[in-house]
Amino acid sequence: MSARGQTGGEWVSALRLDELWEGEMVGLELAGHEVLLLNLDGRVCAYRNRCPHQGTPLDEGDLDGDTLTCGGHLWEFDVRSGQGINPAGCALRPYPVRVADDVVWVELPR
Repeated sequence: MSARGQTGGEWVSALRLDELWEGEMVGLELAGHEVLLLNLDGRVCAYRNRCPHQGTPLDEGDLDGDTLTCGGHLWEFDVRSGQGINPAGCALRPYPVRVADDVVWVELPR
């Protein structure tokens, strides 16, 4: 199921909120996009499921609290902001997210 988003993208139904427990992450393919979803104390975030360094899938890494460590070369990111920790100066690509009727929706570019 999908709907047109405010930024010209498309809102795509990703999963039910009860399928993504607090402190967990999951990688999904949605409408041809690789998406990483994270549940941080009830707040859902979405990023492109690729490390900006060499494109390693981020869901193969480790989530420890607010820090996501890429499994490829151990780059670290603050998942609340998407900003790089080690090294600084890099960032994850975010996607807008909303939760409605316990369904997680992600806005993806067309």
